Amino acid sequence: MDTEVFVLCDAATDDTGKLNILGAFDSIMARALPVVHPQCAVALRIRFLRVEAGDHKIKISLMDEDGKSVVPDLDAAVNIRFRGPESSLAVNMIMNLQRVQFKMTGEYSINLAIDGRHERSIPLAIRVKQQQESN
Repeated sequence: MDTEVFVLCDAATDDTGKLNILGAFDSIMARALPVVHPQCAVALRIRFLRVEAGDHKIKISLMDEDGKSVVPDLDAAVNIRFRGPESSLAVNMIMNLQRVQFKMTGEYSINLAIDGRHERSIPLAIRVKQQQESN
């Protein structure tokens, strides 16, 4: 299997197998803490080979620097079934996140595990804007 897309973005949709992604990002600049990010999505596209047909477990987690979960993990199952002669099959998944609260600055991690094995991580940096002094 190959993870073709694994990204944090403003929004994503799946239109009959076509993954649409809007506004990929890896940092959030906040005015103050805690910061609540109103809406975003984790978009994922995994390609399976014919020999990998069958059931697979997918897990996506958002963790802080201390390894604590920020939101509940997304646990999903996919059943890969080939209906034609194709040698591979792609599956799209979207995890919509709303009103995620970040209590501290730092490096967060969005992690992907497939069948219990860590596959990939993408970073998310939370920063606070420095206030400019006015004269």
